[in-house]
Amino acid sequence: MGFSYVLTKGEIRKKVLDLSGPALAEIFLATLIHMVDMIMVGRVGPEALTAVGLSNQLVAFTLAIFVALNIGTTAVVARSIGGGNPRLANDVARQSLVINFSLGLIVSALGYYFSGDLLRLMGASEEVLTGGGLLYAKVVFGGTIFMNISMGLMAGLRGAGDTRTPMNINIIANIVNLCGNYVLIYGKFGFPRLGVYGAGISTTISRAVASLLVLYVVYHGSKVLKFSLKDNYLPDVKLMEQIIDLGLPAALEQLVFKSGMLSFARVVSSLGTTVFAAHQIAMNVLSLLFIPSQAFSIAATTLVGQRLGAGEPKVAEECGVETQRLGVIISSAIAVACFFLGPRIIGLYTPDKDVIALGAMALKIVAIVQPAQATQFILAGALRGAGDTKWPLYASVFGIWGGRVFLGYLFTQVLHFGLLGAWVAIAIDQCIRAIVIFQRFSAGRWKALQRGVCLYL
Repeated sequence: MGFSYVLTKGEIRKKVLDLSGPALAEIFLATLIHMVDMIMVGRVGPEALTAVGLSNQLVAFTLAIFVALNIGTTAVVARSIGGGNPRLANDVARQSLVINFSLGLIVSALGYYFSGDLLRLMGASEEVLTGGGLLYAKVVFGGTIFMNISMGLMAGLRGAGDTRTPMNINIIANIVNLCGNYVLIYGKFGFPRLGVYGAGISTTISRAVASLLVLYVVYHGSKVLKFSLKDNYLPDVKLMEQIIDLGLPAALEQLVFKSGMLSFARVVSSLGTTVFAAHQIAMNVLSLLFIPSQAFSIAATTLVGQRLGAGEPKVAEECGVETQRLGVIISSAIAVACFFLGPRIIGLYTPDKDVIALGAMALKIVAIVQPAQATQFILAGALRGAGDTKWPLYASVFGIWGGRVFLGYLFTQVLHFGLLGAWVAIAIDQCIRAIVIFQRFSAGRWKALQRGVCLYL
């Protein structure tokens, strides 16, 4: 049987914190180590920062389809667990593994082969390419298969309510990445000094470690997802239809989002290496502000999906509201710190005074719109848990392309506001998406959707 009791407000808050707590710790540590990673790369030079920034934008774009599949996996697994069908939850997660592995091999091979062309398309200079940027992109692209495997299985674990295991695995993987950076970037303990190429090798090794650990968990140690080599790994059309039904709008959303981010990055890169270095550092710090929103979004997806699976739409709505409230409070507190400590934070990455001034200015702008950012992140997660994956897509179309890309181009290339104009466009994008998502969630139509209801229940 699934869940059959109504939660009090205090119980909802406890469940939100139980799910978001490990996710918050996981994302915080991962972001912190990624910031240290960027600091290490930043000491190599602005060209290294540009290479990492452009390469990561490209990798993120290629991962759009996998993120969408994982959203579908989380939602269907959550519905299955909420409806009392753990067997179906395992079947869905296993199908997700097969899809992620198969498509991941193709994406890794193509990304490796076309790395140079893709970087040039993004506006990378020959100085960036020959300074280790091309080698970094090749090794990172080649290792995306590992990230696909771990992301897919972790999505299933989170949908089943286990956010602690992904936390532990990512903590280990990020520590491996940090240690590998120290050894390979700077040439410690007898290893060659590889610079930004060493950072790429370290990143790929850490992702391989994460994939091996999560595979070990689902085959040997998980209490919520239990795989066996004797299980059926052939394609299941019905399960794939469920995952794709939920994942297709999410795939389009990711493509809209990532293509918009790529276009925006290209606009900013045209402002020069120093400006783009400041932009990349500020974006890296911005990821710190994303942490509570991401963690509470995971909790919202899981709780809303499980409660709808149990036939409790009112409780599902209360879970979404409480998750959003807690996320906004925590995000806003972090934003205040970034607003006032911007120069010191940017100064950790680089001693360049021009870069520090530009980066600190960008942080002030985005800190102001943190309540909007948290709202759109978390409530979009709630909508995905309900199977309402179309409206996050609509929000991204209006926000990313109407706000960030169009206004970013207008402010930087036409009105010549420089990096200030680019980050004002980012702030407007966040506000547009928050309004669209909030209105959709408040209307409540998602509670009556049948999308994502498990076929075998």
